[in-house]
Order: sequence, then structure tokens, then C-alpha cells
Amino acid sequence: MTAPPSTPIVFKTPTPEETARPGFLAADLHVHTNHSDSSTRVQDLLQSAARQGIGCAVTDHNQVGGAVEACRAGSGVPVIPGIEVSADDGPHLLLYFPALSDLTDFYRRHIERKKREGPCLAIKMTTAEVLDAREGYHCVAVEAHPCGYAFLNRGMRQGIERGCIEAETFDRLDALEVICGGMARAHNLAAADLARSHGLGRTGGTDAHLLRELGGVVTCAEAESVEEFLEAVVHRKTVVVGRERTLAEKAMMGAAVLPHHIPYAIPILRSRIRETFFEGMGK
Repeated sequence: MTAPPSTPIVFKTPTPEETARPGFLAADLHVHTNHSDSSTRVQDLLQSAARQGIGCAVTDHNQVGGAVEACRAGSGVPVIPGIEVSADDGPHLLLYFPALSDLTDFYRRHIERKKREGPCLAIKMTTAEVLDAREGYHCVAVEAHPCGYAFLNRGMRQGIERGCIEAETFDRLDALEVICGGMARAHNLAAADLARSHGLGRTGGTDAHLLRELGGVVTCAEAESVEEFLEAVVHRKTVVVGRERTLAEKAMMGAAVLPHHIPYAIPILRSRIRETFFEGMGK
């Protein structure tokens, strides 16, 4: 391939031509490790990324240990320091930092003390409060799977429709995740429409909880550093290539994740009820 795809969003399995072009960086921007609810070891993740010729963002749920380990491994794989913050009013925010030190400072100052008993549960901060906290940092804010999960208030669109999130909150984001490997095609198409209508950047990631899922969705940009790559996201100069998981693949992932959530079954149930009926109160 001598030129990037003519369309910014391509629903297909990424090929080496798309992920290993000189002067371009391709990265899976939504990956979990055994520092949250995956069993994937960071060293295995980095080895797989190196074989594929891609970078990755370690975005564990409300945790930064995996990102710290990956950044300090010295593997040669481009690693984007990140975190997936589960806000109290539903949305999941993917926050990316060019500098690991900024990520760890943000986590210590704002996230760590707001966590609940389950490490993957929504923290005691609303979407607006998380976005307030990221002000002053060199940070790119992206909403993960913005069209949400069925009846849960997990997407900002649902939260706005239900009146628990202000409509202008969209304008505080830098981009939307327009291909999430765990979503249905209809959800991703709706996310792409939202990004277009709000003039936001586009990213994609697998939401990988299994090592075999890594690289199924990549975000591509003309960049030779993490900072240049994130600037491309903000300035809407990315191409997203990937496909959603099949039902069988989703079932396999669900079975692998379940043991990590069983110890927190009761608080998770309470959290789901709160997400479903959240009315802007009860943090």
C-alpha cells in the first residue's frame, strides 16, 4: 500500500500494509492486562505487538500499573500511556498522555482516592469531574464505545438522552472511539456519525481482554512519536481500521473476564443498577 485508505474508517481486518508503513504508526488504543480484568501479561502483550509491528495503549480500568510496566519495559514497542476511567454517571473515558509521569500524577491526584471496592467499578467522579481533573495535563480525552451497552447509561449519548449528562460535554472531548472490537457494527457506525457531527477525532481499539484480540482494530497516523500520534488524533488526521468480534469471540472473552468480576458480584450489581437509573445524584 503506497497511500493510506481514502476513507478514515475502514471495517476490515488490518493487514501488514496498514500497520507497518514507514513514517506511520498503527496502534491498538484500547487494551487491558492482568493489572485489571484480563489475564494478559504485559510482557506477552508487548511481544505480540512487536510481532505485528504495532504500538498499543494499555488502558486498564481505573489502574495505571499495566501502563507503567509497559512503558518501562524498554521493548521498543510504541506504548501510549493510558487509562480507562469508568465515570459514576456511566461513560468510560480513555485518557492518553504523551508522558508517563503525567499519567501517574493524574492517577495519584485524582483517580486513586475515588475508587470503589471493586477495581473495575465506576469511580466516585462524574464524567464532567473527570474532564475537569484532566485540565492542566497534556492529555487526550476519548470516549470509549460512546453508544453504550443496551439499557445501561454507559455511553454519553444515553446519558444525555436521559438527562444525567449535559449535552455540551461532548465538546470537551478530543475524539470518540469509532471502532470498538467489543461493540456491534451498528454501535460503531453510530459512534462514527457522532464524531462527524460533533467535529471530533476518531480512534479505534479492540478493548482486548485476551492476547489473541490484540491488533484486531488499529488507529493509524503519520507520526514518529507518541506525542505526534496523539496530536494526529486531536487534529482528526487518523485512519481507523478493524472489525468487531464475532459472537463466539465475544463469548470467549466474556468467559475469560468473568472470574475477575465474580469476587465483586454484589458491588457490580449495585453499580449496574446505579448506571441504569442514574439521575445525577448519589455519588
